[in-house]
Formats: sequence, C-alpha cells, structure tokens
Amino acid sequence: MCLALAICGVGCRPPLSTFRETYQNARLKLNRGDVQGAIVEVEDALRKATLPNSEWHWRFTGLKAEILVRERLNSQALELLKPELPAFLAKSDVAVWRRLTQGAAHCFLSEFDMSRIRLQQAADLATESHPELLGEVALRKGTLAWSLGDAAVAESEYQAALRISREQKDPFLETSALGSLGLVALQREHYDESIEWDQAALRLSQAIGAQTSVARTLGNLGWSHFMLGDYENALDLAEQAEASFGKAGLVGLQINWLINIAKADYYLREYAAAEEKSKEALALARKLNDKVATAQSLNSLSNVALLKGQIDTAEKYNEEALELSQSSKDHPDEVSSWLIAGRIKSARREYQEARNLFVQVLQDRGAETASRWQAEARLAKVYEEEGSAVEAEKEYRKAIETVEAARASVSRDEFRLSFLSSAFEFYDDYVDFLMGRGRPNDALRVAELSRARTLEEGLASMTQAASLSVQAAHPERIARKFNAALLFYWVGQNHSYLWAITPTKTTHFELAKAAEIEPVVKSYRKVVLGMRDTNDAASADGMRLYEILVEPAKKLIPRGSRVILLPDESLYGINFETLIVPDPTPHFWIEDVTLTTASSLTLLQRSARWSSPREKSLLLVGNTDQPNSDFPSLLQAPREMQNIERRFPEPNRKVLEGKQATPSAYLNSNPERYSYLHFVTHGTASLTRPLESAVILSKEGDSYKLYARDIVQHHLSANLVTISACKGSGMRTYAGEGLVGLSWAFLRAGAHNVIAGLWEVSDASTPQLMDKLYDGLSQGKDPATALRDAKLSLLHSSDTGSVFRKPFYWAPFQLYAGS
Repeated sequence: MCLALAICGVGCRPPLSTFRETYQNARLKLNRGDVQGAIVEVEDALRKATLPNSEWHWRFTGLKAEILVRERLNSQALELLKPELPAFLAKSDVAVWRRLTQGAAHCFLSEFDMSRIRLQQAADLATESHPELLGEVALRKGTLAWSLGDAAVAESEYQAALRISREQKDPFLETSALGSLGLVALQREHYDESIEWDQAALRLSQAIGAQTSVARTLGNLGWSHFMLGDYENALDLAEQAEASFGKAGLVGLQINWLINIAKADYYLREYAAAEEKSKEALALARKLNDKVATAQSLNSLSNVALLKGQIDTAEKYNEEALELSQSSKDHPDEVSSWLIAGRIKSARREYQEARNLFVQVLQDRGAETASRWQAEARLAKVYEEEGSAVEAEKEYRKAIETVEAARASVSRDEFRLSFLSSAFEFYDDYVDFLMGRGRPNDALRVAELSRARTLEEGLASMTQAASLSVQAAHPERIARKFNAALLFYWVGQNHSYLWAITPTKTTHFELAKAAEIEPVVKSYRKVVLGMRDTNDAASADGMRLYEILVEPAKKLIPRGSRVILLPDESLYGINFETLIVPDPTPHFWIEDVTLTTASSLTLLQRSARWSSPREKSLLLVGNTDQPNSDFPSLLQAPREMQNIERRFPEPNRKVLEGKQATPSAYLNSNPERYSYLHFVTHGTASLTRPLESAVILSKEGDSYKLYARDIVQHHLSANLVTISACKGSGMRTYAGEGLVGLSWAFLRAGAHNVIAGLWEVSDASTPQLMDKLYDGLSQGKDPATALRDAKLSLLHSSDTGSVFRKPFYWAPFQLYAGS
C-alpha cells in the first residue's frame, strides 16, 4: 500500500468509478454528436490516467482515436493506435474497439485490404470474448463492403447490425444501421426504399438526440432527392447537414455535404455558387488528404469549367480527379471522370476519343444508370456533330429508354414527379436534333413524351381501358374535337419552339431560348399583380411576352378562338390571358380568346372522349371555423357559399360548412358522386413538398389540413372542381409535369376540369366572380366560357373606378383541363 502511494502520490488518480463514468459520458457525447464535449472529457481523463500501461489510459486513447476517425483525421488516429496493447488487454473489449477503429480509418483512407484485415481481427476477438460488440463489427464491415461497391454484402452486414441493435436495445447502433441500409438501397437505385430507411433513421436519431446521425441522415435524404432530380430539396437538406457538421467541427463530414451543395447548385443553374462551394470543399479535402472528396470536388469544378468554355482548366481538373479516383479505387467517381473526359474530347472535336470514353462507360457493369443515360446522350451528341444522324438518333432513343426504365422503378408520385429533371437536357437535345433535320412532327412526339407522365400514369391506373401510349395522340384530331387551336410550347436552353395545332394542320415556330424568355416571365409575374390596366407602365413585359409567345402564331388564332395552352417550364406560372395585344389598341388577350391550360396531348385526347354528366350535383365545402391566427375567417365566404348553393336543388347538393367542414368529413362524403366540387376557404402551396399543399378546413383534434397527398387517394369523376383559395395551382414547376399543387392533385384524382388560383385571391372580388361563373354554368356554358365571361364582367365593370378591373382581381384563376 505504501509502495503504491509512493509511486503515484496520494490522491493522484481518481477512483475507477470516476474514470468509468467519464468514459461513458464521453462516448455518449460522441454518439450524440457532441464531438468537442467528448474530446474535452477524453483529454482531461488522459492527463489523469498517467500510468501508460493502465487499462484506462488505453481505453481513453482508443476513444480519442475513434473521435479522430469521426473527424476524418484517419492518419492521426492510426498513428495514435500504433503501440501494441499490453498483454492483459489483448482479449478485452479495448482490443476489439482498437481493431474496429483501425479498420474504419483504413477504409476511409481507401486502404481496403488493411481495413479488411483489421475488421476481421475485430470480428474474431468479438466472437471469442465480446459478442456484445458484434453489432459494431457488422456495421463497419458493411461500410467496407459499401465502399467497395458490394451492395449484397453491405446489406447483409447492415441487416445483422440492425438485428443485433434491436436485440441489445442499442438505439445509437440501430439508427446507424437504418441509415446505412438507406445508403445501400440508394446504391442499388431503389430510391423509394432508400428514403424510407432514411426517414426511419431520422425519426429514431431525433428521438434519442443523436445530432450527428440527424445531420448525416438529412444529408443522405438530400442525396436521394438529388438522384431523383429534386434539386431544391436536395440543396435544402445538404445545407442543413453541412451547417450541422460545420458547427460540430466535423470537417471531414462537412466536406461531403459541401460537395453535394455544389452539385445541387449546378443543376439549379446557380453556377457561380457551385464553383464557390466546390473550391471550398476542395481546399478542405486537400487539407485532410481525403482523396475521394478531392476527386469529387475536382469533377464538380470540371463541369463548371466546361460550361464556361474553359476547356484547358476542365482538363486539368479532370486529369487529377481521374488519377485520384483510380488510386483510391473509387469507381463511381472514376466513371464520372470518364464522362467529363469524353465531354472535353468532344469540345476539342476529338470525336473518336470522345466516343471511346462514352462507350467505356456503357460497357462498364458498375456504372450507375444515370451515368449510362448520360453516356448514351453524350454519344448521340458526338454522332450528331459528326453528321451521323442515324447513329445519333439510335443513341438518343437508347438514352430516353434508359431514363424511362429507371423512372419506372420509382413507385411514389412525390418522387416520380421530379425524376425527369435529371435527364431533361437530353430530351432538349433530341428535340433540337429533330427540329434541325426538318422533322417537327417527330420533335413534337418526343416533346410530348416528357409531358405529365406522373399525372397520366396515375389516371391510367384508375381505368382498365387507359393506354399509356403517347404515340397514339393525334394533334389535329384533338383540335377538331375541341374546335380549338392548341399551342404547345417547348422552352429549351439553346432553342425554344411553338407548335400551333389547328383542326387542319400543325405549324411550328422557333422562339427565343430560355435565357431570354425566363427573365421576362419572372418580371411579369411580379408586376402584373400591381398593374392597373394595359396602359400601365408595367405592361411592357406583358406586351413583350405576347410578342415572343403568341405573335408568331397570331394568324392561326382569329379573334373569338378557343385556345388550349400546353405550356412549358416557367410559362406555367403566368396567366396568358393577361398578355397584352398591342393592336389595334393595347388590350388583354382574354378579350380575344377563350383559354384553357392542359398538361399533355395524350390527356387531352382522352378527355375528348368524355362527356359531361346530365345530372348536376354539388359538394360545397367552406366557410370554415378559423383554425388559428394564420388563417383568419373569410368575411365574404358565407355570401359565396349561398350564391353557389342556391343554384343546385337540395337533393343534389351536400354542404360541409363551419364545424362540419373538416378533412375527414370531405374524405368520408363520397366525393366521387358529385359532378361539381367547390371549396371556399384558405389554401396553402408548398414549394419544397408540393403534395403537402393543403386546403385549410375546420379543426378536428389537431388536424385541419386536407393535403394534396390525401386528395389523390380518393377517386373523382367531377366535371369541375373549383378551389376558391390562394395559390391553388401550386408554386413548384416540375420539368414536363408543370405546376404541382392542389389543382394537380384534383386532376390526378380524376377531375375533368379544375379552376385554381396562381396567386393570392381577394375575398372581396372572388364571390362576385364565382357568382358569375355559376350563372354561366347554369345556362349550359362550358367551364372555359363561363370562367372567361365571369372575368370579363370584372374587367369591363361599368364602374370606371372599380379596382376589380385590375388583373390582380380577375386573373388569378385558371382553368386546367384534366382527362
């Protein structure tokens, strides 16, 4: 006893229980993402555990190495663990953790053979002496397999980790296993499944306060959305993850999400931001000697440089990225480097070398599907530039077939909606290719291929007789059936087109490209809300848009025509009725034509076979109780309800009003029985989650929102659904699909026509407009005519001082044709 005191000094070491408590606290902090708090406790304990051969010295040394690995300081971690453990710890849990940490560090350094050896040593030790750590072993072996691209082994190991975590009731291990299974599903391109795993991981990690796991899972969800072409949500989720890791000081993980932010910015055409984030990631990756992150950052910079026409710079980045990917055995990024190299060769007109690189991608069994369709489309472009039209078209068709096959594997509407965004530039190239060869009808068919696919497929699933063949659409026949001119728009990066389809012929026009159209659209969407009349100074943009979008086909659209618009891209966000015709005197286009908006020729053709029901019945929902201060009572709602209700005999109407107007009451009212549905209430539109857009109803418990995602689940056969609410058309435009929100949801449910608002609607003017609308409908007018007449009644108000003559009051509502 005296000898021991002489060696260490009286009271120099805390009791073992204190070390044990400190160790547990530090590991708990690490699991929850408080890396700085964990390292403070570990460093303090190491100063107190002065004996180099004591158990606690080695325990805290191992935990410090684990923290370094979490920070991606892998070389430092391996250096710290170089000394061999003393013999008395050779079969302890400390030895198992040491091998686990070494295995992870080697894996992150792309030293896969050594990682395999260390993890197997950990597995042998755990099996012999510490079976409670077999879950951690399985988790890390799964990560090694995932890094090597072996999805089958990775899934098997992660499933084992999940099973053990649940047996041991270890929520931290469980959330890691759930998130890891999400990564495997993503690697296999099972996007719905990946998001489901990630959502489960997110719920659990939030419940246990595991902030690092929350951030990582958010980032992984972001990557799934990126692969689905949903770049807005991908950017938002990546930014959340990057900020969280940056705040925690986990620079190695922060780099991953900086790279993903840059990729999302690139596809959102925010090229300066993409370059800035890529350079920031590159600097951090070089500092940490992270080869994989360095290669990914260089690939992103190569893409930006190519866009800017800086071929030499792109090549410099690309060569280094390719070398790093090969040395680190990072095959997905190696494939990305091949694609970029092919683009560089093509830009230099070195077509043979470019073809070889794209073929190399196509022959690679490990190439992701997205890489395959890129290679096919890029190869088509090379053939096109070489003048080999037959080969070019063959590759364009292959690319679209590959895209369609990948899209077919996604089952949920909310994920399918954005899918074409990731491949839309190749549809654009194919349309340009066909137009350049004097084949406008074929180009129209390809353009139609991309239109309203999710809407069409959802509607087709409701009827056995429905056909998904977009090839079957006959444009002139559709125009004859509706006695209308169809204006089909394509807004492209290099060229835009308009097909004007009349009952006798189809005529095409080349328009300004997207970069010239979109700024005018964006400007007009803002100024039209405050515009007084056609003489307003703000009307210049409206006149310019008419000149760009309608003037070319003016001779085909005589005054009094019916026009069905099939917009594209940003054009979905404007009301064409407000465009200003310059002669003989400036006036709104609504005074010349009757307009309807449609999604695709295929759906129009199907709609042409439908006839409106003879018996008219109404489901009227509105004048709700105020659910909260965000949605105040609408003072004119009772008036609007009364005006509409009186036009339908009592046996043919059902009214849900006040406390009875709840989401469940609507869903349980058999809405499919009614030919008219009308909502008089507030509405919300979600930019990031369009199917979270909602009709605001009365409270039942905590619920008061009728969500778009619930609306689509209940089949309708209504002739007309009217959403007398703000922004019912939605805020988010998807490539090919158009605006997605409440109007899309009711069309998806089966409504044949939907009236919805593009912007905030006025409680003062809306009852008057709706009264005029139903007056026209009761006289037998079709919805398009009745809506136009109602709008003109406000526009031509005899009271010259009436504010209702402003577009803000009469123009928000648009008619959307369904099927």
